[in-house]
Amino acid sequence: MELPLIVGVDGSETSLRAVDWAVGEAALRGVPLRLVYASLWERYEGAALSEALGVTSEQVQADTIVEAAAERAHRREANVKISTEVLRGEPVPELVNEGRNACALVLGSRGRSGITELLLGSVCLAVAARADCPVIVLRGSHGNLAESAGRGRVVVGVGEEPESAVAVRFAVQEAAHRAVPLEAVRAWRCPAHETVDHPLLAGEPARLHEEQAATALEAALWDVPAEVELHRRIAEGPAQKVLLAASAGADLLVVGARRRHGHFGIQLGRVAHAVLHHSACPVAVVPQRV
Repeated sequence: MELPLIVGVDGSETSLRAVDWAVGEAALRGVPLRLVYASLWERYEGAALSEALGVTSEQVQADTIVEAAAERAHRREANVKISTEVLRGEPVPELVNEGRNACALVLGSRGRSGITELLLGSVCLAVAARADCPVIVLRGSHGNLAESAGRGRVVVGVGEEPESAVAVRFAVQEAAHRAVPLEAVRAWRCPAHETVDHPLLAGEPARLHEEQAATALEAALWDVPAEVELHRRIAEGPAQKVLLAASAGADLLVVGARRRHGHFGIQLGRVAHAVLHHSACPVAVVPQRV
């Protein structure tokens, strides 16, 4: 049985744009699309949701929301199988549960600046930190999110094992679906305490770290199929800064996230957190159990 691509909808324009993007993604993957609404979504983002819909909270009707989203998706991709469901609970646990039987979850997040952005994206952040499947977040402040077909490239951040391995595999699949190049990026930094007087770095203090980054990048990409156009890049600087720069003009930015067995708290690293808030393209957070 083909696992569906699931979209969380709340009736806002941002979530409907996420539906537009996801139905194109489902067509690329050749999988069904499932649209879900958690009936207690407003408990998380009620004021923002009501403002986006132009109605009071009491007027938000779950069935109407999912039906309108389904009609919109069908108009864009008539050949994609679409189903809907209203989930009688809070959005984070319901969406995380849905993700156990999904190829990926897609969520739209209303873009904000400064501290309010960190608060109003609570559903997206919590789901991305807990889901067992890849979570793709589309920030509402970015233009032209409705287009899922390949236009540029897929970027994957290559960090430490084991989270990089699953992220690379997911990114390879996404690049193949879109028929676009895959750009694998590894950031590196020379520790501040190391100077030209360091016995291993005499004369060229950064060379060793650069070479180690190149070696790690090659190791992560050893099984990328030959038919996928692959570009390798190592760059000096903080990983989040390097990946945010790489996200410009990309179709998708893929990062890994470590999930520790038996740990039920927030499991989202600094890099994933940063790119979810500031990427110039959709972000896929791919979990790995360790």
